[in-house]
Amino acid sequence: MNSSIRCWAEDDRPREKLILKGAHALSDAEILAILIGSGTRKLSAVDLARMMLSSADNDLNALARMNEERLSDFPGIGSAKSSVLLAAFELSKRRQFSNGEKLRVIQSSKDAFNEVRIHFQDMSHEEFHVLFLSRSNQVLKHEVISKGGLNNTIADGKIIFRKALERKASALILIHNHPSGRLIPSDADKRLTKKLSEFSTLIDLQILDHLIVSADNYFSFADEGLMQH
Repeated sequence: MNSSIRCWAEDDRPREKLILKGAHALSDAEILAILIGSGTRKLSAVDLARMMLSSADNDLNALARMNEERLSDFPGIGSAKSSVLLAAFELSKRRQFSNGEKLRVIQSSKDAFNEVRIHFQDMSHEEFHVLFLSRSNQVLKHEVISKGGLNNTIADGKIIFRKALERKASALILIHNHPSGRLIPSDADKRLTKKLSEFSTLIDLQILDHLIVSADNYFSFADEGLMQH
């Protein structure tokens, strides 16, 4: 095999470079070009990858937040290629929280945030999640309770507590996101936390915290003294 990369067609360079030097030697654009596979008559796959990255200010997280419709706006990126890209973004996300540990211990609000943050990283709608914990605060299960729109979601206490009993959980941590990034609890957030906390005491469960999260930060009811036990 000719080792001079300059001799290869541009669309083949990233693949050949990966084989010869390993994936770590590739730029973001070259990795993206491999996923794209081919360009258009006027743009190579590498050129197209650079265009896509440029449109996201060279921010991979911003690119990963694009939906199928937005990705398909780029020349030569139809539904098939956008599906490949979306699958690659999702696989990368899952790898970050698939660390092989069966039971992780939550000792602080930061631990809880780190446990769930990757799930909310590219999310443009609201979701309500719960961490179900053992008596020693080990994570038994992380579950999505509901999905909503841009500004709200519904947390059904009946579903939360039924799942808690099924999991034989001793404690819960409530989590929902604010896609706007504004980490201030609404009056509705406070009422919901109070209502769920009051009921949890009746069935010998403890709600340790309620986190409001964004892609890179969080607000903790417990840290701010807003939990009622």
